[in-house]
Amino acid sequence: QVQLVESGGGLVQAGGSLRLSCAASGRTFGSYAMGWFRQAPGKEREFVAAISRGGGNTYYADSVKGRFTISRDNAKNTVYLQMNNLKPEDTAVYYCAADFMGPGRTDYSPYDYWGQGTQVTVSS
Repeated sequence: QVQLVESGGGLVQAGGSLRLSCAASGRTFGSYAMGWFRQAPGKEREFVAAISRGGGNTYYADSVKGRFTISRDNAKNTVYLQMNNLKPEDTAVYYCAADFMGPGRTDYSPYDYWGQGTQVTVSS
């Protein structure tokens, strides 16, 4: 069992930055590929970014490529999402997710564990 707790969300003006963190419980964090997804009101959950178990491979949605960076620190059981040049359309609840022995995937269905989400609001 893995518990995920996100933090770092908030209200920011367009063009600003936020860094989300996701802390995982347990001693097997390195066995999980990690992903960030988001869901805006009235919309489906969508992929944002993913990172492989060792951190060597990263994947991004086209909408965030060049603005967001995913990283992880396996010694701290934490995955991060650095978000720069935020836009109003980035407003959503952001979730981190863990995929046991996965490669880092863009589809949400293989992910085994999810956090409770953190709200990101970008004002224009």
